Amino acid sequence: MARQVGQALRVLDALDVLVVMDNETDTLSSVEDGHPQVSEVAHLAARTPAARVHEGHACKVVMDQLCCACHGLSVLLTGHVGDEKHSVLFDVGPYPGLWLENAQRLGVDLSAIETLFLSHWHFDHSGGFPEVITAITEARARHGRAGPLVVDLHPDRPDQRGLMAPDGTLLLLPEEPSFAAMEAAGGRILRAAEAHLPGDGFFFASGAIARVTAYETGLAGHHTFRGDVLEADPLIMDERYLAARVRGRGVSVFSACSHAGIVNACLDAMQRFPGEPVDLVLGGYHLAGRVMEQRIPATVQDLLERVDPRLVAPGHCTGWRAKQSLANAFAPKRYVPSVVGTLYKLRATA
Repeated sequence: MARQVGQALRVLDALDVLVVMDNETDTLSSVEDGHPQVSEVAHLAARTPAARVHEGHACKVVMDQLCCACHGLSVLLTGHVGDEKHSVLFDVGPYPGLWLENAQRLGVDLSAIETLFLSHWHFDHSGGFPEVITAITEARARHGRAGPLVVDLHPDRPDQRGLMAPDGTLLLLPEEPSFAAMEAAGGRILRAAEAHLPGDGFFFASGAIARVTAYETGLAGHHTFRGDVLEADPLIMDERYLAARVRGRGVSVFSACSHAGIVNACLDAMQRFPGEPVDLVLGGYHLAGRVMEQRIPATVQDLLERVDPRLVAPGHCTGWRAKQSLANAFAPKRYVPSVVGTLYKLRATA
């Protein structure tokens, strides 16, 4: 069934990937020639009018409009086929005020967002949902957009989650937003555990991710509360990824935290889209922390040898040690790290 759903995924002429929230900001590092990555300051300058002209030089004030980073992830995906386009927002991060500020600085048209997709139930991805839903719903109403905002959620919602520290302290994330709160904010809730196609078939939303590698065994120490019942929950089976296919480039994989393992997520996409090369792999690879860092060598090797993506874009929870290893393996031609405000412009090549 999942393979059949994947076969119905539409082939895009173009895909714009805008990082609205991530753990890091870096607008000054150079971008390798030929990369589809546009730095925050570059696309900010392109849409900012000149404040004055001095001796033939357009003078633009941009450094007061840079986005703020925080521990979270949110990526706006906009696909294009001819004149048709659809936008899906992949997670919102923890703080609605910060998301809205970053979206304004990036010039995001809230009314154009049709679907809000949650990768998994963790507050650093879901915390901003009710308020962001309200803002998008109001913007869609002001602009006369047809249909409500679809809020795409895994039906198995936990109440609260956290990590068990070595000393026995349970370090908790805040409680997850409820279905009722998100519906009251104006969203039309879609509870989807199986693979499906958001954005009128422009995007592929995975169901459960197959766990096939020996070393990607979930998030060490992770626990889940459901009511007053606390259970060890390293696998986080509600996690889903998004994928999109651009003509001539292959399939891009967007994995917010990769608790299933970034290699498992990519292998799952490769199984669902046989024969398609993997293009951009963007998101958190979750290779930070003493236990998780032990997986770095195997992950990098499998990404190189089994997945062979055109581009890796690690961000969010990847961790600096893993980023260093990935850069050593993939830079400069295939390393395009995710930071807040970055825009990737993937264009058809055939």
